[in-house]
Amino acid sequence: MNVVINYRSIVSKKSPINQVLFVDDSFNISKSKKFFLSKEFSFVSDLLKSKDLKKKFITLDLSSKKKIILVSIKKDIKSSELENLGGKFFNIFKESKINEFIINSETLSLNLKNAVGFFLHGIKLKSYSFDKYKTKKNKKNITIFVTGKNVPSLNDQLKFKSLENGTFYTRDLVSEPGNVLHPDEYAKRLSLLKKDGLKVTIYDQKKLKKLGMNTLLGVGQGSVRGSYLVTLEWKGLKNNSKPLAFVGKGVCFDTGGISLKPAKFMEDMTYDMAGSAVVVGLMKSLALRKAKVNAVGVVGLVENMPGGNAQRPGDIVKSYSGKTVEILNTDAEGRLVLADALTYTEEKFKPKFIIDLATLTGAIIVSLGSEYAGLFSNDDKLSKQLIEAGEKVEEKVWRMPLNKNFDKLIDSKNADMQNINYVGGAGSTTAAQFLQRFILNKTPWAHLDIAGMAFSKYGGALNSGGATGYGVRLLNKLIEEKYE
Repeated sequence: MNVVINYRSIVSKKSPINQVLFVDDSFNISKSKKFFLSKEFSFVSDLLKSKDLKKKFITLDLSSKKKIILVSIKKDIKSSELENLGGKFFNIFKESKINEFIINSETLSLNLKNAVGFFLHGIKLKSYSFDKYKTKKNKKNITIFVTGKNVPSLNDQLKFKSLENGTFYTRDLVSEPGNVLHPDEYAKRLSLLKKDGLKVTIYDQKKLKKLGMNTLLGVGQGSVRGSYLVTLEWKGLKNNSKPLAFVGKGVCFDTGGISLKPAKFMEDMTYDMAGSAVVVGLMKSLALRKAKVNAVGVVGLVENMPGGNAQRPGDIVKSYSGKTVEILNTDAEGRLVLADALTYTEEKFKPKFIIDLATLTGAIIVSLGSEYAGLFSNDDKLSKQLIEAGEKVEEKVWRMPLNKNFDKLIDSKNADMQNINYVGGAGSTTAAQFLQRFILNKTPWAHLDIAGMAFSKYGGALNSGGATGYGVRLLNKLIEEKYE
């Protein structure tokens, strides 16, 4: 299903007759009286006396050809609540046989800038579906005509649209099956983002070996596919100020390698590259809206497979940083990919901060379920900014502990460190503690473990199930409010 939003300053004779009007939470329509014909106003007033006014939406048939949908808005509503309301409102479109509606923005009178824009943003985000491989597709087109004086400016329209495009691109990548979006194909797709204005640099296995990225290469060596590190640079400022850096885990399919996963639910491991997809979607969004910021995205792309050349439990590898790692479990592979990517990002780009995202541990789902991403950081200021941004867009994060006392759990007898805590417990924390060892120059850093947030079997306020795109809107809000 495709939803098209068409902004108009006035209502024309060709506009659809099915109208959406915003009212207060008691469904008082007196302020909207001028948008009704006199006989309609009396008719609607009488109809409302018999309706359940506790609902958010009330649909009224004024005739066989005309409907009015009233949307209840509380006075102190937040932007995220308007987005969620738009997501719920999408279901009306989904279930209706009508393909055209007109939304009167003047009936939504709040002290919140872009109130109508947030409502429409929620509709668009909820409308996403991944039906690329279905032979029978829902080809229904819904057109929303938005009129009145409270429509977003052209610049704000661009911001909403670019954020939707970035989020949808992330969802598309996460939704692709592993036989299609393997590392070779993923790298090719990223090269196409040059057309959006991003500088794309692809490091293949030969270049990575020369650089000494052996923890990343070790993960992918059992696959017939290549392994890659890809950097995406956006220069939105004329000066050479330090960029903001975002690093993503891109394990296109994770069998666990020699430490093979159980067969049950292994098909879900196509989304083990969601961290990288968030970084890519964010960078695309920044480029599309011409964000006034310098930013870089770095993603490590591998496939973790068992095979004759696969990495073995007990192997010792030397990372790009020079530190050595004993591999005790080949299914703790994401941290190995990120280790090289983090050190390289810090050394090459010397960023203001580094935020990495990864579907890193099942333990974070045990801790936080699908309500919060786990946040681990060496910087209080950056942590506070992420928490605040997450609350504003309802992509929430919860700070978890890092402490030198956890180091003993990943110290190795045979190398500088080992890739798992074999004692047990604190699985997410020890994974983050491992990553912190590869931040060498005290750069402000945050790790977001999004294992419980990247994919939803049941859907949520702004997605209908499947890939959520979690993280794109969170990081965009962080940049928009704190760094532009």
